[in-house]
Amino acid sequence: MTAVVYARLEDLPEDTPVLISGGGPSGLFLALDLAQRGIRSVVIEPRTSIDPDRPRAKTTNARTMTHLRRLGLSTALRGAAPLPVEYAQDIIFCTSLTGREIRRFTNAFQLESGRYEPQPECGQQVPQPVLESVLREAVAASARATLLTGLRVESFAGSGSGRQVTVADTAGRRRTVGCTFLAGADGGSSTVRRGLGLRLEGGSAALSNISILFRSADLAETITLDPAVQYWVLGPGAAGMVGRMDLDQTWWAIIQGVEAQGDDAAADLDAVALVRSLVGADVDVDVIATDPWTARMLLAPSYGHDGVFLVGDAAHQNPPWGGHGFNTCIGDAANLAWKIAGVLDGWAGPGLLGSYELERRPVAGRTINDAAANGKALAYHFADPALEAEGVAGDAARASAHAALGVKQSEFDSLGLVLGYSYAASPLVVPDGSPVPAEDPIRYTPSATPGALLPHVWLDDDTSVYDVLGSGFTLLVDAGTLAGAAVEDVYAPVPTTAAALGVPVTVGTLGPARTGTPMADVWAADAVLVRPDQHVAWRGSSAQAAANALRIAAGWTHPQSLEPEETSHVSAVIS
Repeated sequence: MTAVVYARLEDLPEDTPVLISGGGPSGLFLALDLAQRGIRSVVIEPRTSIDPDRPRAKTTNARTMTHLRRLGLSTALRGAAPLPVEYAQDIIFCTSLTGREIRRFTNAFQLESGRYEPQPECGQQVPQPVLESVLREAVAASARATLLTGLRVESFAGSGSGRQVTVADTAGRRRTVGCTFLAGADGGSSTVRRGLGLRLEGGSAALSNISILFRSADLAETITLDPAVQYWVLGPGAAGMVGRMDLDQTWWAIIQGVEAQGDDAAADLDAVALVRSLVGADVDVDVIATDPWTARMLLAPSYGHDGVFLVGDAAHQNPPWGGHGFNTCIGDAANLAWKIAGVLDGWAGPGLLGSYELERRPVAGRTINDAAANGKALAYHFADPALEAEGVAGDAARASAHAALGVKQSEFDSLGLVLGYSYAASPLVVPDGSPVPAEDPIRYTPSATPGALLPHVWLDDDTSVYDVLGSGFTLLVDAGTLAGAAVEDVYAPVPTTAAALGVPVTVGTLGPARTGTPMADVWAADAVLVRPDQHVAWRGSSAQAAANALRIAAGWTHPQSLEPEETSHVSAVIS
């Protein structure tokens, strides 16, 4: 899928502001996000090429697609995706691909063929190798991000203002690179995590699974069910999942609940027979690759310190049920990038970097718990020979299974998990005393409560409210609340404070949403201060409160440390 290119140790710079160990999705995204903020980085990746036969993650959710839109990459990824959103948006549970449909979940994984309202981008089904190729191409085109393959980070030392990282090549030669920040995006066996003396904590599923990548010339015409993103087959033979990899002849399958463990698990199984069992017909099957794996529920006790941070799978490993793992990794990178940039650009307060773990670790914990719960309700848990039966017994079995499968809704309809996470407890957020929307994996309640994701609206047919945000902080004011006054005059303390601290801030006004709804009604406030990662730091109507909130959001002052009258001024935010 990508050309094999070996970097040389001589290609390494003597020093770099940020060195990233690991060039998977989270490491590449971190480099690109930093580059957009003017920060140079070097990514060290042992793999010289991307293996197309190990598709792994296939779900890029609406939140990640919106992050990619911010980097100007969402259109490129959709163009590269071999399976367009319009092909299918549903999950179908069935007895086989030529059998009976038991239940379906519509618009799974935020897949929407029309205008998407909750975010400026809907989800996209795309194999991880394709995503990585798009990110690698973007890094290659960047003037500030460098990817060096065929090298690996071996160790690191140092603290305070600098670290020395030892990088080795395949011949065992070594070279040391200096950096201000080291990001460990090097996966579950992270060298950086081991160097920090940390171990992932948690457990693994009792049974394993086998992924099968295969070609079939006649499968598409054999299936008797509607097109689906995933078919979940409930037996009575093999139990698992099948889906299209592209619109040609490439498919994937996952056999769930396999007793065999280890790398040789697939050798003991007849992959062709298993696929045919899922299909319910003797279709042509040309096996490309098999990959045994076990779902893991693991979380690091710390995300790092002293300029060394863990990102993505180095910090947590999620079961794949719901497709949240890779997307959680991108969320980590998006959170860390602007904070590193703030330190390197000189405007970050002492509390900024410490907020990374405080904000992101709870999100990973919540996501792991939800995915683990879905892992207790896999296809084989619902398998029943009676599902294929005719007559009253079959009808009763299918009705019972349909009802029981309701437990799977949060796996496919997980907008509350994807968009509803909040940083309300963060020291970078100014609470206003209003209740934080209750956490629910399914239901998402758009809210401008400080810490929440800025509620999305379309300003016109093509412009999202996210499109008008600056790359730093953004103060958005409902134009209708200014009574004709200039926003620069009414909210003058904000740019004054920003200039004093060197914090990048954009101040702007917005008219009503495309629907005619005033922004003040959307936010339940006249104005909102939005962080570089599109989360709300503050909402209210006081200019001085907004200026104070900017200090807090930049890591300079915790709300609880303010004087009483200043606290009340900051918190008097909803009129």
